[in-house]
Order: sequence, then C-alpha cells, then structure tokens
Amino acid sequence: MTTMRAPQGLPAIDLAAFSSGQAPRADLLDEVRRAAHDVGFFYVVGHGIPEAVTDGLFHAGRTFFAQPVEDRLSISNLNSPHFRGYTRVGTEYTASAPDQRDQIDFGPERQPLTLGPDDPAFLRLVGPNQWPTGIPDLKPAVLTWIDEAGRVAREVLRVLAESLGQSPSYFDQWFDDEASVSTKLIRYPGVEAADTEAAGQGVGSHKDYGYLALVLQDEHSGLQVATDDERWIDAEPRRGSLVFNIGEALEIATQGYLKATKHRVVSPPPGVERFSAAFFLGPRLDAVVEPIELPADLAAQAVGVDTDPTNPLFAQYGRKSLLGWLRSHPAVAQRWHPDLVHVPDQEQSV
Repeated sequence: MTTMRAPQGLPAIDLAAFSSGQAPRADLLDEVRRAAHDVGFFYVVGHGIPEAVTDGLFHAGRTFFAQPVEDRLSISNLNSPHFRGYTRVGTEYTASAPDQRDQIDFGPERQPLTLGPDDPAFLRLVGPNQWPTGIPDLKPAVLTWIDEAGRVAREVLRVLAESLGQSPSYFDQWFDDEASVSTKLIRYPGVEAADTEAAGQGVGSHKDYGYLALVLQDEHSGLQVATDDERWIDAEPRRGSLVFNIGEALEIATQGYLKATKHRVVSPPPGVERFSAAFFLGPRLDAVVEPIELPADLAAQAVGVDTDPTNPLFAQYGRKSLLGWLRSHPAVAQRWHPDLVHVPDQEQSV
C-alpha cells in the first residue's frame, strides 16, 4: 500500500503542546507522524529558542556579509580540509550547478584527528571552525545557535521516534558529544529575472542526507518544497518558527515510510538580500543507520528507499556525509582530498 503525500501547504507542529497537556499525547504524536509522512516538511513553533539568540545570529551574520569580499575571504573554506569557512557566490554546487549564495559553514569546535592510511576518510571532516577577526559577536552567536538548534532538533527527533512506535530514546546512541552536526549562515543576493532555472538557483533542487534539517528564515520568501505531482509550494517565512524537513537517514531507517523531500531556494529579486541559517542534525560519523521495526500498519505504507543512481544512499553516515561535501565544494576537495575526487561514488572507501 502506498499513500500520496499531501500537496497542500506545510503543517505546523507546536512543541510546547507536548509539555502543556492541553491535548492528548496520542493525538499530538499522530499529528507529528502525519506531517512527517505526508509532506516531509513542517513548521515547528513553541521551540523555546529565545528571540535574542536568533536576532543575535542574524545581526552577526549580516555584519560579516556586509564586509568587502576580500575580508570575507580571510576565512575562505579553501583554507580548511574540514570544509569549514566562507564560500563565495557561485562556488558551492547543487546538482552540478553553482548556487547563487554565499555562506559560512560551521560545526562543533573540535581538534583534527591524527589519521593513518587505514582510517576511514570521513574522519577528515573532524576539525575546527574558522572565525573572522573584527566581528567578536559572531563566534558566541553561532555556538549558542548550534546548541539551541541542536536541542530543538533532538527534541523533534525524539518525538518522531515515539510517533513511529519506538522509545523516545531510540536514536540517542548515535547523538553523543561526537555527533556530526553543522550549520550554515547564508546570504542570497538578488538576481535579475532568469532565463533559466539554474540562473536563479539560490540553491538547486536537492535532499538533505542527515536525520533532520531546519531553517531559520528572515522575512523574505524563497524556500520551496516539491510535491508528488512535481509542483513547488512555498515555505513562507513565519516569525518565531523553524522549518523542519526529513533527511535521508530517516528514509533509510524507516524503509521509505518517511521520505526525504526535494526542496530548493529561488533567488530574491534585484535589490533584495535574503538571509537564513540552516542546521543539520547528523549522528556520529561512524553511525550505521539500521531499519526500524515499524508497527504493522506503518510498515505496510513503507515504499522502500530511493534508488536514484545520481544520489546514492549509504547506511554508514560518514560515507554519505563526506560524499556530500566533496560534491558540493569541488575546489576544496581538489585542494585537500585529491585522492578522493575521481573515485566512483559506489567505490569510495570513505
């Protein structure tokens, strides 16, 4: 049995309702499960992240992006074998086309590992961030945001596990202090009316490969979600909300009961800058995603894992994560990881 995923607008989940007792928990869990299964994208409100945290993050980000590009390039990700730092417009790729955005990639503050020839290549991703000089507010703003976004994403993941008939702690073993979370601060510059979709590609059509991703948006539209009938619906900005989506790891874990949904960002018009922050909830790099034993009624609706040959899915999370970075940032890959660049995806020992 298969079900058509709902084409209408995105549902909203109120996390505060789970602690308020204003509705039966079974009803709330059913609401979460339907949002994740039918659409794969949903708003989350009642998350408890203070406005001071999100406003401070955007303020520090805007300050950074207002600098001349030469100053931004002082923390270019070309300096980092761990893919951390600043990416200028047109140098990150999605679906083999350049994205019209610039951004900074951050993760947990960690020391690089001393690796031997037999260690998995995905451990090369472990390392420190780059921080610009002259913007002292950026580091505390980003690290506070990572902590807060991670807290909320973990809470949503625990609710999802319970909605799938599992213990809320089902996924906890892979989300310890070595979990592979990351965040992006992003600026989308305005572009002239595009003759082709790629020319207005803020971010090309893609799926996320972790467990969950979330986006904090400013007041400008641009994020769009694909429907089963190949239409695009807008994830309009709602102040105080986060937009969540299902990642490919949950698609593997549920054997397609939950599906990672394609999405994209359309560039804003001339004279408009759009800012956002994306957070990606990934497990430990050595995590292996195993199928969940779903209740019979849910298992009957699992349609299997996507077999798109251009987007291979790997149960070993670190392997998929490294492949994503190599594809998205070819210049960094060529500079720091030339031994991995020309290896076929299915043969990479990452």
